[in-house]
Amino acid sequence: MRKKKLPGPSEQQESPSCSPKPTVDPASYNRLSPAAANRLVLSPRLQKSPPSRSGISLLSNGTTVLGGVRSRSPLATPGDWSRRPEMEELSERTTSACTMQDNDNHSTADPDNITLRLVRNGDSPQKMAVENSCRNLNIMKNVDVLYQEYRDTSKQQEIDQRRQRDGLPSAGSGVSAAPALQLQLRNSTNSLNLWQNLEAVKDSGLLKTLEPKEVILQEAMFELVTSEASYYKSLELLETHFLRNPLLVNTLSQSDMHFLFSNIEDIMKASEKFLMDLEHRIEESILISDVCDIVYLHAVNHFQVFISYVINQVYQETNYRRILQENTAFRDNMAILENQPKVKGLSFTSFLILPFQRITRLKLLVQNILKRVEENSDKEKTAILAHQELEKIVKQCNEGVRKMSRTEELISIEKTLEFKSKSVPVISHSRWLLKKGEVQQMSGPKSTRTMRSRKLYHPIYLFLFNNLLLITKRNSSGEKFQVLDSCSRSMLRTEDLEDQGQMLACVFVLKLLENQEDREVSYMLKTESISDKLRWICALTPNRRTRFLSTSTHEPDSPQVQCIQSYSSQEPDELSVEMADVLHILEWTDDGWILGERLHDGERGWFPNRVVERIMSAEVRAQNLKECQRIQQAQEGAQGARGTSRGRGAVRNSQYNASWTDL
Repeated sequence: MRKKKLPGPSEQQESPSCSPKPTVDPASYNRLSPAAANRLVLSPRLQKSPPSRSGISLLSNGTTVLGGVRSRSPLATPGDWSRRPEMEELSERTTSACTMQDNDNHSTADPDNITLRLVRNGDSPQKMAVENSCRNLNIMKNVDVLYQEYRDTSKQQEIDQRRQRDGLPSAGSGVSAAPALQLQLRNSTNSLNLWQNLEAVKDSGLLKTLEPKEVILQEAMFELVTSEASYYKSLELLETHFLRNPLLVNTLSQSDMHFLFSNIEDIMKASEKFLMDLEHRIEESILISDVCDIVYLHAVNHFQVFISYVINQVYQETNYRRILQENTAFRDNMAILENQPKVKGLSFTSFLILPFQRITRLKLLVQNILKRVEENSDKEKTAILAHQELEKIVKQCNEGVRKMSRTEELISIEKTLEFKSKSVPVISHSRWLLKKGEVQQMSGPKSTRTMRSRKLYHPIYLFLFNNLLLITKRNSSGEKFQVLDSCSRSMLRTEDLEDQGQMLACVFVLKLLENQEDREVSYMLKTESISDKLRWICALTPNRRTRFLSTSTHEPDSPQVQCIQSYSSQEPDELSVEMADVLHILEWTDDGWILGERLHDGERGWFPNRVVERIMSAEVRAQNLKECQRIQQAQEGAQGARGTSRGRGAVRNSQYNASWTDL
């Protein structure tokens, strides 16, 4: 049967006989409320789609236009012309939401309360009832917080949730009460937008029929969507308030603009595509089927732009400090822009670091979904695939940043070294700095009397790389270091002398089994504190047994802490931690330092104990470890399955088709 061809927008404008209002099948009015039906024919957004940021627009016939080439959108349903106005309204509203139009530019006809009914052939009456409750959620307009605010609030909620669980009695209701407690906590007045608080969800009656764990899963998926909307809102503020602002543009050269903003426009396009597909998924049904399938496809096809942006951040920070020092006009104008109310007291740099914060947070949000989906289900498969792809991207980002900073650091160190005899090449693509610092070498006869004398101690400076140790001393100017000895890191041994009296509490013996002269030598070294000594011992001999075993040993009652205050590493052997991070304790010192291993990525390092708090409940610790193990096992199982089925293609959710097409 030949389908009737609808006139395009240009044909409608040229033909005076064409009515600007779309024709609506009277039967469709039965599926809409009277007010919604009246607003549908009056909505000016049906006449013309607002242009998308990426140059991609959705025409009213459901066709996606990219550079003059048309491709079908999932919203195009040529076989069902009676529901076309509803589909057009969905397409128009989603595109409008992604372009973040101001309220003053909206038409007086408010389509926000239009009830959408997406009824597909073959759906059960129960499923149709749920989908018939879908409303114009307009996620973009309803999210009123910037991503920086969301991130802080969300992390604080995680901390509070864990604290409340930690305070529960250990018998009976411990971990099993977690879902109900989380619902109660996240439903507080200070919470973010919740799926369960949507009017469409309340009216559907789903909250009366769903199990608490299923509601938690819906909340986890909904948070991924709303946080993406918040992230996009911050990105757009970065563009409109800073990138496109004449106050900044007119004071910067083209090269400085590139140093500061890099490929941020590509980042915005990727987020816009991602957000549109997420919103389409929620508009399909208020009972969210899945979001990780969308995350997976976008991670594979669009998220590579994050890598180049994050790697460029090393130069971004350096050049921003340089421009502030050299460019007075830029510095003054930046102060003006940062003080304007719409920025909400946030700094310019807090906007620049958004992409890296988002890609790492997105991985954690997918992890949160993976913990809650049913084992061996389709949702678990898509969550694993999404997590694997995000893990690759985050790893490439970290490795890129480390490679850039490590190379610069090696070049800087080599310029300060003076070799007395045998020269050792420092710069190597497989070498990086682990730790450096001054210690005191103890020499001469050791007795109670002489050990109190300052003449016994001589300062030396250690440069410890991942595969090499250099023992040096400063020259008279203090700017150069003369190399006294060197040794492969694998040939180092340490001995702690703490148990030999208070006088030796900060002293340890360093043995070089084979130094640069191919002989064995020993150094008795003293540090300023017990924590410095322990940190040097752990760095020099990494295979040394720590007080507690690694997370990989799956000890059920190993000590854990959660981070309550962010900390940025100051030394190479330290670990940067974020609020709500859960860490496994490997070692600690009496003067306030902890060697820990982060559960969600296995990274380890030292951090001060003032930024964390102990998790006291054994049940909560066991639950954290169980969730960590489930993610590891799911990843390992998926990798094994993919290895045996190589060449068959990736697993995909058959219900999902991207709303965007790249040509």
